[in-house]
Amino acid sequence: MTAAHAHAAPESRRLRTIALLVIAPIAVLTVVAMIWLWPSGDTRTSGEVAGEQVGGQVTAIDPVACDDGVPAEPNGCGTAEVRLDDGGGTIEVDLTNGSGAPEIAEGDSVVVLVSDTPDGDVSSIVDHERGTQLWVLVAASALALVAFGRWRGLTALAGLVVTFAILFWFIVPAILDGESPLLVALVGSAAIMVSVLYLTHGFTLTTTVALLGTVASFVLTGLLAYLAVAALHLTGVTDDLSMAVETTYGIDARGLLLAGIVIGSLGVLDDITVTQAATVGELARANPGYGSRQLYGSANRVGRAHIASVVNTIILAYAGSSLPVLVLVAADAGSLGAAVTDQFLAQEIVRSLVATLGLVAAVPITTGLAALALSRVEEAPAAGQD
Repeated sequence: MTAAHAHAAPESRRLRTIALLVIAPIAVLTVVAMIWLWPSGDTRTSGEVAGEQVGGQVTAIDPVACDDGVPAEPNGCGTAEVRLDDGGGTIEVDLTNGSGAPEIAEGDSVVVLVSDTPDGDVSSIVDHERGTQLWVLVAASALALVAFGRWRGLTALAGLVVTFAILFWFIVPAILDGESPLLVALVGSAAIMVSVLYLTHGFTLTTTVALLGTVASFVLTGLLAYLAVAALHLTGVTDDLSMAVETTYGIDARGLLLAGIVIGSLGVLDDITVTQAATVGELARANPGYGSRQLYGSANRVGRAHIASVVNTIILAYAGSSLPVLVLVAADAGSLGAAVTDQFLAQEIVRSLVATLGLVAAVPITTGLAALALSRVEEAPAAGQD
């Protein structure tokens, strides 16, 4: 072992120790906060049960002519026979029509809503069963990810499992339990950051630097989101769904809006920070003579190109998910200016721009941290190669 390599190893261990001393308090605080906010199980409910949903299969359709003025799309008039999956035999239900009604055919697997009314049980087809198709799609995606990413793909799948577990076992139940949506989102996001980054990318100095960059950018994003929502007087209530959540469950819609911005920003933040930290690491290995300033400059140029594409992705993702409402708002507003200042569009603009500002900040923050840390690890071997 050369003197250079003997010097590099302690330097590397020293930096890892420093990084661990920074990350450990974050992890401990996250665990303590999760225990404090953990849902009791007595989640809020509306107190109203619409009915029982039962799976079944359409065995026959008996069409009849529709009366004048009766909607005939998409199924026409008549009845359908449905064999229930729970062993309840076969029932006859009226065909449903109108906007949003599921289009059914003989052999379809459907969801039947059985409602208890003063006149007895009333059954209707409310949706298609799509559990099998979803599982096939999930399996195909998982196989493709593992086939291409191999071990890294497998760890990415494990990270997804952790993310969904935190979302559905902690974040959503805690919000329904009456906790502050923003506080729950911050704590849940911190848990996702710490666990998923290390699970996916390994316990390395590069991952630790990426995590530090993510935490710093994430805090900035949360602060910007809070200031923007307050400055624009956004309430979070923009449609029937958000109104129902607030009135039925007593959840603060503005807090839920902030929580959504925070959680949505995390997914793109860790993409940027991991990429920047890995870029600095590769540059340091490829160019052992580079100092921290040269590493920062080179990696920052990569970050600028990445930001340009990711920002467009953010805008298109938000626009695509809200396209029906965007069309409705634009049609009702009568002018572009009125449409843009409408609360719904303003809310989506805030989501996009706050996430963009967080991404822009993440590049220099993470790149600077990585350049300072990784250049010291790589410069020592370089000195002994002359």
